[in-house]
Amino acid sequence: MDRITKSLLEEFSREHDLDKLPEDKQFEHFASYLTIQRHHSETFDTFDVVTGSGGDTGIDGLAILVNGSLVTDRDTVAELADRNGYLDVLFIFVQAERSPAFETSKIGQFSYGVVDFFKDAPSLPRNAAIAQAAEVMSAIYERSPKFKRGNPICKLYYVTTGSWANDPQLEARRAAAVLDLTALRLFRDVELSPVGATTIQRLYNQAKNAVSREFTFSERTVIPEIPGVTEAYLGLIPASEFISILADENGDITKSLFYDNVRDFQDYNAVNTEMRQTLESELQKRRFALMNNGVTIIARTLRATGNRFYIEDFQIVNGCQTSHVLFDQREKLDASIMVPLRLIATQDESVTASIIKATNRQTEVKEEHLLALSDFGKKLEHFFRTFENGKQLFYERRSRQYNSLSGIEKTRIVTPANLIRAYAAMFLEEPHRTTRNYAALLDRVGKDIFAPEHLLDPYYVAAYALYRLEYLFRNQSLDPKYKPARYHILLACRFIAAPFALPKSNSHEMQRYCDSILKILWDVQEADGLFTTAAAVVDTVAKGNFHRDSIRTQTFTESLIEEFKPTQRNNS
Repeated sequence: MDRITKSLLEEFSREHDLDKLPEDKQFEHFASYLTIQRHHSETFDTFDVVTGSGGDTGIDGLAILVNGSLVTDRDTVAELADRNGYLDVLFIFVQAERSPAFETSKIGQFSYGVVDFFKDAPSLPRNAAIAQAAEVMSAIYERSPKFKRGNPICKLYYVTTGSWANDPQLEARRAAAVLDLTALRLFRDVELSPVGATTIQRLYNQAKNAVSREFTFSERTVIPEIPGVTEAYLGLIPASEFISILADENGDITKSLFYDNVRDFQDYNAVNTEMRQTLESELQKRRFALMNNGVTIIARTLRATGNRFYIEDFQIVNGCQTSHVLFDQREKLDASIMVPLRLIATQDESVTASIIKATNRQTEVKEEHLLALSDFGKKLEHFFRTFENGKQLFYERRSRQYNSLSGIEKTRIVTPANLIRAYAAMFLEEPHRTTRNYAALLDRVGKDIFAPEHLLDPYYVAAYALYRLEYLFRNQSLDPKYKPARYHILLACRFIAAPFALPKSNSHEMQRYCDSILKILWDVQEADGLFTTAAAVVDTVAKGNFHRDSIRTQTFTESLIEEFKPTQRNNS
């Protein structure tokens, strides 16, 4: 391994708490992270995607992205299909080798394992990670009528520390692998990409840096000075230039640009279908700028030189639907189509929040969702960072906002989705909804979750408890069989650590209640003992059966709560 790649691997391993793993395993996590993050904008745990061990069928990393979400459970597939009304799927397979050269035999082994993964009757033995991913895959193809945009896409990455020199034998083997997968007739596109040392270094630098774009914006007017805004422009941008803002280096839409947008793409509902029809009409498309409300971009950095603009660390806070329709129809766009654009540069978070609220008023967005997105999320971010001496966490309001900051353990980054799950499990006593019917939890944001009057302490407790629990799984101090019940373990931890009636969410008693739990969680030995005891109780209630159909049910949650009722009564 060359010195630069080795140095990057060491830095990555420190930041992701992988120091105790052997180097070959570190490299599997490293390679999986670099390749998957090209397609997935949100922070993710590489332990959810690394599959390498006995029975891995030659696959070291495997990610399944459904409608932009990383899916590790078949129940989530059903949820996304019901919520969005469609399935847009990307399969990503990774093989990671530290060797300084690419090998035809490795490509063959890799592609054979991927082909076998999609078979109804596989010939290769499967470990637990591969088997679980295969269940997700089956759930996806069972809903093939939902493939409104076409069959899934399949991408394979063969990562080494060498250099791909377009060797004829390697190229022939790569082409054969693509043909083998294409012959399955399961995908609309198949690609096998070699990733060598130079690409590794480039991908690592990209992952560390904020998204930036350069484009032409000539039809504009300057908006007069506004407090809190560095500069702002209003105008029209050619659709082709706007597409260049949306597209990443692979030609895909950059999902992370819409992180602050409170609504995902709604596929071709009535409004979006009408927009598409406008673009398809020779007469109507020239009126697009008059018929569309346009797009709002907020950037932390903006530089203009004549008509050329450079923006960095930016978000599309309004215009998610417009952006996706234009990108989907990009082959049909011509010079006559102009897009209304508001371009704003500010580093004031309150300005950003107020713009998000205002520009989303005309959409079907609930006030409580907007409040939670802006005000409560900002308070959580600051509150989590006030803790010191190994107790600090980092709430990620914006996608990858901590990527460029060195010295931060990435395992301490808390995503909104994981925080909602952990809080709902521990304090709403609904661990069964963290995967199944997660949408029901989202509907409660601004009411029972992220409510304005809530204390911040319970959210930190839930986040820190999840962080400690994942640490035990990561270091194999806790049997991985408990992973399907991780959120039930969090609930059991609360009952054991604080065997008292749960106070009201905004009371002083709640703060004292949380302090009593944190006293245990902050002591490494006591915390380890707490999680071990909680896992044992969950094991007893589960009777050793940790299959999702048994664990992730309201009945199982009620049985677990019943196990602690005598304790709760005696101490209330």
